[in-house]
Amino acid sequence: MLHLVTGGSGFLGNLIARRLLERGDRVRILDIWEDKTRPKEIEFVHCDIRDREGVAKAMRGVDIVHHNVALVPLTKAGNKFWDINVNGSRLAVEEAIKAGTKAFIHMSSSAVFGRVDSMPITDATPLRPIEIYGRAKLAGEQVVRELCDKARLSWIIIRPRTILGEGRLGIFQILFDWIREGRNVYVMGNGHNRFQFVHAHDLMDAYMLALNLGKPGFYNVGTDQFGTVREALEHVITHANSPSQVKSLPAALTIRSLQFLDLLNLSPLAPFHYLTYHRQFYFDIGKLQAMGWKPKYSNDEMFRENYNWFCSNYNKLTAEKNTSAHRRPVKQGLLWVLKKLS
Repeated sequence: MLHLVTGGSGFLGNLIARRLLERGDRVRILDIWEDKTRPKEIEFVHCDIRDREGVAKAMRGVDIVHHNVALVPLTKAGNKFWDINVNGSRLAVEEAIKAGTKAFIHMSSSAVFGRVDSMPITDATPLRPIEIYGRAKLAGEQVVRELCDKARLSWIIIRPRTILGEGRLGIFQILFDWIREGRNVYVMGNGHNRFQFVHAHDLMDAYMLALNLGKPGFYNVGTDQFGTVREALEHVITHANSPSQVKSLPAALTIRSLQFLDLLNLSPLAPFHYLTYHRQFYFDIGKLQAMGWKPKYSNDEMFRENYNWFCSNYNKLTAEKNTSAHRRPVKQGLLWVLKKLS
């Protein structure tokens, strides 16, 4: 069986491609940059997801498409979110249909839910994204469903909670850097909001289970062992033996300040981060558990592993440039001032 993984050089695409290879399948990835650590057995196609001719060629002979190409919140891509996350998804599905593929698996985001007042989040929870990235991811989901249903192409949509795991950086690089230096870290409000994460390997286990069962539908993925944001931060600080402390900031004022800094391009945090991280957010994962999936990692275990990896690879990471947004360090912008004062 031949699989095409779009965005296969990114954090999740890379994991999916390697899992497929490990189980003996043929794998082809499509991306705009090449990961030099890619196993030689995995075919690489250099192509932008908006290049219809290139995508059509990459689809030839493919049985299952794993669509992971997306601009993430850290890119602050503005209108390009729609161009890549919606129009790119549309093009990928259209060419998958023309190529006669058997299934289309789409990596989405918990951002499609937006600001949710009632927990836990289920398949019945209204989809009300509150910022441009979430709106684009939701529109991408809708495109996938509509086109696949019309063509009777089997589809699966995966919605992971915030992902942790070795090699995953993004905004967590800022957090770990501050803890490593003994700086205080901050939460909006009191930090007592329950907040769920998911380990990359647990996500891959759920992903492969859904793939193997071939059961179409939505899959919300997160750990079943989690507490509050404050607890997660305090526990990783204790693990690091750091003098850092968790400090509270007034939520409303902090959001307005971050919005202003974001407007001036002086903060690495995107609206998806500062509009949601002070609120309760966790999935009901009963559907996956009923299928036999069991997450192995708790929030605390994820944070400990990721922090250890960050410290072990610190020197290498400071020199890293040409990777995907979630695999390279983030510039802290004006937040370095807060860091120096902490």
